[in-house]
This record gives sequence, C-alpha cells and structure tokens, in this order.
Amino acid sequence: MQEHHFRNSRDPYCDLEELVLAELRYAFRQLRKSPGFTVTAILTLALGIGANAVVFSVMDALLLRPLNVPGGQNLYTVQHVENGEAFPSNSWPDYRDIVARNQTFSGVAAYDLMPAGLDTGGNPAPVWLAAASGNYFHVLDVRPYLGRFFSSADMHGNGSAPDIVLSYAYWNAHFGANPGVVGHTVQLNKHPFTVLGVAPPSFRGTLLFFAPAMWIPMVEEPTLQGWNNFNERGSRSHWLIGRLKPGVTEAQASADLNRIAAELGHEYPKDDAGGTFSLAKPGLVGDLLGRPTRAFVAGMMLLAALILLAACANLGSLFAARAADRSREIAVRMALGSRRGRILRQLLTEAVLVSLLGGALGMAGGAGVLHALSLWRPAPDIPINVPVNPHLATYLAALLLAVGSGLLFGIVPVRQVLRADPYRIIRSGGAQAEGMRRFTTRDLLLAGQIAICAVLVTASLVALRGLARSLHADFGFRPQHAMVVAADLDMAGYTARTAPPMQRRMLDAVAAIPGVKAVGMVDRLPLSLGWDDEGVYRDSTTNYQATNIAADAINFDVSPGYFRAAGTTLLAGRTIRWSDDKGTPMVAVINREFARKIFGSVRKAVGADFKIWQGTRVKVIGVVQQGKYKALTESPQPAMFFSILQQPSKGVTLVVRSDRDAAGMAAALERTMRKLDAGLPITISTWSDALALALFPARTATVALGVLGLLGAMLVITGIFGLAAYVVSRRLRELGIRMALG
Repeated sequence: MQEHHFRNSRDPYCDLEELVLAELRYAFRQLRKSPGFTVTAILTLALGIGANAVVFSVMDALLLRPLNVPGGQNLYTVQHVENGEAFPSNSWPDYRDIVARNQTFSGVAAYDLMPAGLDTGGNPAPVWLAAASGNYFHVLDVRPYLGRFFSSADMHGNGSAPDIVLSYAYWNAHFGANPGVVGHTVQLNKHPFTVLGVAPPSFRGTLLFFAPAMWIPMVEEPTLQGWNNFNERGSRSHWLIGRLKPGVTEAQASADLNRIAAELGHEYPKDDAGGTFSLAKPGLVGDLLGRPTRAFVAGMMLLAALILLAACANLGSLFAARAADRSREIAVRMALGSRRGRILRQLLTEAVLVSLLGGALGMAGGAGVLHALSLWRPAPDIPINVPVNPHLATYLAALLLAVGSGLLFGIVPVRQVLRADPYRIIRSGGAQAEGMRRFTTRDLLLAGQIAICAVLVTASLVALRGLARSLHADFGFRPQHAMVVAADLDMAGYTARTAPPMQRRMLDAVAAIPGVKAVGMVDRLPLSLGWDDEGVYRDSTTNYQATNIAADAINFDVSPGYFRAAGTTLLAGRTIRWSDDKGTPMVAVINREFARKIFGSVRKAVGADFKIWQGTRVKVIGVVQQGKYKALTESPQPAMFFSILQQPSKGVTLVVRSDRDAAGMAAALERTMRKLDAGLPITISTWSDALALALFPARTATVALGVLGLLGAMLVITGIFGLAAYVVSRRLRELGIRMALG
C-alpha cells in the first residue's frame, strides 16, 4: 500500500488511468456475459448512428463545405432576379458590365455546359464540357496538374483560342494518364483543338453534381454550336461565379450588384428594366437546386435524428430492464459498501462502450453506403454524380453522436439505482416492488418509439405514393412503347445548310422500319437537362421592354409527326406540317396554359397572333394538352412548339413509337442510323429510361424515406420485443406457480 501511494505521488494521473481501465475491463466482462443483449444493443445503435452519418455527410458535402478550391468560402454565384424569381444564368453583355463596374469582387468568371463530339482518331464519342471565360481558372485560384490553363490573354475573338483543358479523371480514363497528351490535337465537332493541360485531381469544376470532361475557352463556343449570342443582352445562358475581395461581406456585394442592376435597367430598359441581382452559394446552380436541396436535406436530418432518438429510447428500455434484472447483484454490492456513484459510473461505462462499438459499426456501414452513392450515376450519358465520401467532420459527428447517445440512454436506470433499497431487494429475492404505478419509464419509452415509428412509416408511405403518382403522372406525352434516338449533328460536322436534309432523311428512314407507328423529331426532350425560355408579348405590344413581357414560355422545335409519336393530345387546331417552312409566316403550336395566360381560353387561341423576341409575329395553329417540361413538380408552364423547318436546330432527338420490343427496335434503329452516317454519335434508349434524370429526385426521396421508415419499424419491433421479453422474464416465477396450480 505504501508502494502504491508512493507511485501515485510521482504520477498523479495513475489512479485515473487505472480506474478507467478497470471500469472498461469490468464493462467488457459484463457485456460478454450477455451476448444477445450486447449484439442487439450494438446493432440498434449502429442503425441509428449509421443513418445520421450518411445524412450528415450528404449535408456536409452539399451545403456546409465550400467548393474544393483555395478560398472557396469567398465564392458566390451571381443570380439574375426577375419578377421576384432568381435565375442562375446571365447574359454575356451583363457579365461584361458586372466585371467592369463592380467594386466588391476581385474577379467574376462565366461558364456554361454543353455537349460535343470528341474524336481522338477513331469514331467520335459524346462528351460534356464547360465553356469558360478566360479568367475562370484565375478567379478560382486553381493550378494545373500538367501543362497550363488558358487565360484572357489567349482570347481575341472566335477562333483565336482553339484549346482544351482536360479534367484529371477524363485524362486518366481516356488518355491513359499520358503526359505526352499536352500539345496533342483532337477534334471537337470536327474542329481541331489543342490540349493545353490537365486540371488537378481534386478539381471537378464549379458544380457539385456535374463533372465536365474538359474546359474550352468561351470564345470558341460559337465554333462548336454554330451560333453566337455574345451580343444579345436578353439571351441569358451564362452562369457567373465571383470571388469577394478581402473584408467584403455578402450584403455589401449584393448592394453593389443591385447598384449595377439599376444602372443597366436605366441604360437598357428593353432587356434589363426591373431586374436585380442576388448572391447564392456556388455548387448547386444558385437557388435553382440549392433551395429544394436544403429543404430535402433538412427533412432528412430531422428524420435521421428521430431514428437515433428511437434507438436511444429502445436502448433505454433495454438498459432499464437489464438494470432491473441485475437488481439483486447491485443490491448485494451496495450492502457490502459499494457506493451508488460507482455503480452508476459502471452502468454509464457499459452504455458508452456499447455506443462506441455501435457508432464504429454504423460509421463503417455508412462509409460503404456513401462510397456507393459517390459512384452512382443516375443518368449514364450525363456526368452527374455527387461526391459524398465521408469527411473528417462526418467522423467527428459520429463520435459525438455515439458518446451523446450512450450518455442519453445510459442515464435511464439512474432513478432505479438511486431509489433502490438493497436490504428490501435482498429479502424479497428480486427487484424492488414498483408499487401500484400503472406506467413506468420503460412504458413511456416504448410509447415514444411507437410514435416515432408512426412518423417515419407515414413519411415513407407518402414518399411511395408520391413516386407512384410521378411514374403515372400526365406528362403531356406517353413514354411507354416509345424509343428515343439522341444525336447532335454539330458533332458530326453538319452545317446549317446540310443539317435539315439529313434530318429529313433520318425521319424517312426510321419511318420505313417495320413496326414503326409514328416518328417525330424535337430539338430536346421535355424533362431533359436544359431548357430554353423566351419572353412572349401580346400582339398589341409595340414596346418590347422586359417589363412588358406577358409570359415566359418554354419553347421547342419539332418536326411534323412529333405530337403523334409523343402521344400528345391535340385539343384544337392542327399540328406542324412540312409546308410550314421558311417561305411561310412563322407558326406555333401552344399548350393549354399558354392559351389561358395569353388569350384567355383554348377557343380564342387558334388563329390568334403573339410576338416573341424583337417583335416577331407568330400565328397559333393549334393547342395541345398541358405537360411537364422542366421538372415533375413544376406548376403549369406556358410552352410553345415551333416548326423545325422555320427554326432549324442541329440538336436532334427522334421519338419513335412502335409495337416492337425495345431490344429489337433499338437494334433496328442502330442499323438504320449507321447506314445514314457511320460517324454520327448516337444514343438509343427507351423514353422511360431517358426520364431517369427527371425521376431522380422522386426516386431518391422515396428510397431515402423508405429506408428510414424501415429502420424505424425495425427499431420499434425490437423495442416491443425487448420489453415483452423483459416482462415475461420478470413474471416467470408467477407464471410457473400458476401453471403448477393448473
């Protein structure tokens, strides 16, 4: 004993260290004596902490963490606000004015996304790239992994900088990580481009969910697209990202931008009157995806917290039952002089140990789920994925949740221990009688579990019902029994003169395939990535300022036969004909919402006129049913369909309706397209598969809520089972006597 005190005097932490180790050893021994209880408790907590770790990691990746570039917390998306609605895109002239007039940004860059056909010596393959302003990499403060980046000094107008910068992932996957690729010439849409360099591995661009294969200078966009909108102030198609100067706040930058907006509205009333600017965190296309993402993740965090609360309530019941079963042991220890505080400390040690083991198991399972989510590609033809691999913050959050949960359910038996009468328990041979109380703490915890489970299961059922409705909703078209063939004639080098004849040959060739009932063409499918809005004026309007726009309508360019192939119902008038070409006045088919908003009714719309950009008059020849064009959850949107002969487009999507099976029709379409042009990159799928991106939010919500509901149900079932087993075990003596008495 003297030696022990002497050692303590030299090491004041020795007693504490030995005490902790002794408590842990004792806790391990106690848990090993009850393997069923231990495994149940660890798995229960693993479910709760794993669910919270996954949801927190998604929230951290999408909402909390800045862009993975130096000083990412100072980057903001600049939005154009019109009629109270924020849009993430701006016009090129407005962008140039913002760069020249602002006093709060050290730099503002512009970019947008587009598909192209990349040819490295074989057949061209479709890729998605980002067209960026010359200062893009400078504003983001990114350094090249290999070679160099393009800059503003390289750009002197269209054709002056035919260069590309490869992403690290694309360079590694398609060029074999060959450093000799720098200086190599490739073909983009049949135009030569030189590889300048490779971006660093950590840089995926400025969108969290979209990883372009490469970047090109913005001045080369007309080379690939065949048209130029750099001088059109009303054409807003560029996304802006700016870096604040040191010491500048978001509020100061917003005020500065709105000063510029007021100046532009005064100088250019036709396009900018009434417009303002706002700032949003980058990565989620401003408020377009940011707002619904924040709402969804907040809801998921709430449900995940309920899962963990149900797990704690479950474990509280189990630990209370376990403490009651050990009441004689605890009573003997107290009768022999053991302090209540030490007994409580041992019970809390067991609880925290279980929680740490459950947290480790839950975090391991969560990491596997997050890795799978990071690799998931909801739309195989579009480079969309969300890197949500666990970050340090996720592991810290899991640790805090584990310790907090252990303390939370570990204190449930405290009242039992503090109020226990050891001598009475020893005399009675069991637990201290609970008197005539009808409800115990365990009963309340069980009721709480059932209530939480009801909330989770209800949310899951609502999500399932929502998905069922979305799958069977009235889209304004019928994707069943329809195939789509997506191609871009730009990628194959077709010009504005040669594209229309090729489109007609494609329609005629596909119509001749046996089993084809109808075929039509559209520049892009409804509910696909990207859309084009255009301001609509009433026919009586003569002042074409932005404030006089009667409606913003989504527009499509379609061929004759499209509505029949799409299964869209014609409500009045007629559809597009081959005679609706450039030699005739411009015509359009509109939807029901357009007719209601501009003309008051479907009956009044047919034969009436309206005007679009620069006062071009358009005659309404027909009205079709209402549809979904941007998202499944959108409110009714005006839409107009122009003749592809009057507004030529080199973006081609064939819609083919047939009575043949999908595999056989896909093979026939492949053969037909290859006969027309073997070098034309195409993608063939069912229309239902092409809606994968549009259905992604609904499916994600359904899966997430369904899993959480299942976890809640599992926890409440184990909670009820545990309490029932405990009640039976406590009444075994009584039940045995009753059975012995017959």
